[in-house]
Amino acid sequence: MTEAARRPSFDTAVSTAGTLDVPGLQALAGPAVSARPEAGAEAGAEESARRGPFRPEVWLNARQRHASRLAAHYFRALDSLAVVAVSLLCAGAATSGPLIHAQVSQVLPFGMGAAAILGMMRLLGRYRFSRGQKTAWHLAIVAATVLAGAATALVSGWALRGPAAQESAYLVWAGLVLITLHALHIGWSDMVGRWRAAGTLTPNIVLVGATQHAETLIREALKRRDLNVLGIFDDRLARSPRAIEGVPVLGTAADLLTHKMTPFVDRIVLTIDPRADARVRQLNAALGTLPHEVTLLVEPDGMAETQSALDRLAAAPLADVRRPVDDDRRAFNKRVQDLVLGLAALVLLAIPMAILALFIRLDSPGPIFFRQRRHGFNQEEIVVWKFRSMKAESADPTASRQVTDNDDRITRIGRFIRKTSLDELPQLLNVIAGEMSLVGPRPHAIGMKTGHVESARLVADYAHRHRIKPGMTGWAAVNGSRGPLHTAADVRRRVQLDIDYIERQSLWMDLWIMAITVPVLLGDRAAIR
Repeated sequence: MTEAARRPSFDTAVSTAGTLDVPGLQALAGPAVSARPEAGAEAGAEESARRGPFRPEVWLNARQRHASRLAAHYFRALDSLAVVAVSLLCAGAATSGPLIHAQVSQVLPFGMGAAAILGMMRLLGRYRFSRGQKTAWHLAIVAATVLAGAATALVSGWALRGPAAQESAYLVWAGLVLITLHALHIGWSDMVGRWRAAGTLTPNIVLVGATQHAETLIREALKRRDLNVLGIFDDRLARSPRAIEGVPVLGTAADLLTHKMTPFVDRIVLTIDPRADARVRQLNAALGTLPHEVTLLVEPDGMAETQSALDRLAAAPLADVRRPVDDDRRAFNKRVQDLVLGLAALVLLAIPMAILALFIRLDSPGPIFFRQRRHGFNQEEIVVWKFRSMKAESADPTASRQVTDNDDRITRIGRFIRKTSLDELPQLLNVIAGEMSLVGPRPHAIGMKTGHVESARLVADYAHRHRIKPGMTGWAAVNGSRGPLHTAADVRRRVQLDIDYIERQSLWMDLWIMAITVPVLLGDRAAIR
């Protein structure tokens, strides 16, 4: 038996477990961890399984970990709401009548103090919760920002009201804000600490190259415990070991392109000799088709550079709220938009959706809903909900046969709901769950074919459309690229429109797309749906 045949197979472990869940990943981890040379003793094996770097008990896909990273924005939003609420309460108590009738000079000192506190909290990075930072030191800096806010309120009060300034009210306000923020940040610190202990904030990487560089990186990751190395890929399978420091060698670089592990990966690290220019360019070109960032690990000069490289790989477990515009901020704004508008739409459309469900039930036998596995963010497999528009016996979950005009599989009510896109309304549940967005590239069925070829194989940049959550509507949909893709040119045009949207995405663009979706789709009589 060859070395490649004896190598632990990820796909085999997953099929044994049935699904790509924690038990399935544990089935894979078992032989990988036991392969470590130092795992001969039972205690040593248990310690290896607990410490990682291959730790399937804490595996979350990239979308779930990204949602945790955005917690910094949620923390800041809740802090802002709490400080504003305390400020309004104190300002109301300091005035003789209703707050709305109070003089601006009475209220403004509280507002300026609150703005100073919240601004300094942001500038001083109080939402980063860096690894190793003591909670007491964090709270001391929070107290310093409140003190600065109190000084701002006092100075503002003296400037605006002179002897009539209400110093005692400003000091009471500052004390209440301090108590409130300390209570909140003790909770945030505890939450982030538990996430770190569980591995939720630990970046997941895979290595390409079973080299000495890879071994060094894995050993240091084991010591630091702030980086999960999930697997190694190497084209020299015949010469590569089964595992390095407990991390399994799972296949070649080409295998990584279609591997079931990719939805769990945050970054791909090339651990090959950086002086092999041709090989580096070849791997960059091949792996560039994936929706992952690819990093070349240059040979460090000493332990200091090694630690610095690992710091960069493990950096930014929580989003940086100090940047004016970045991908994390856009993702946070988009998620808030999805929750607010998605919940409102679900409530408003509940009765029409119930009526449609009744018509579907009366029109033809079979379930009301149709569920299909499709690609989501970072190539994650998600189950997308739709109203059933085809006869139950003709369901095509893999979209192996795309819909044609006058398709005999479509029911009478199905023809209507497809033309009006009402069959997509149950995807509001996917939006609320965080698997989809209201606006984004439309999710394609896994294995969808254009002609007799899988659509994903027709365009090199196809996977780049998975760098953002799929949407119920999108830039491609309102620009005429909707429904089946019958030619390679159709696939290329949709992918180009999707990438164009990803590069330009903003709140206003999303609102514009949602506003024109209904008239555009209803006016599109030529599209086959």
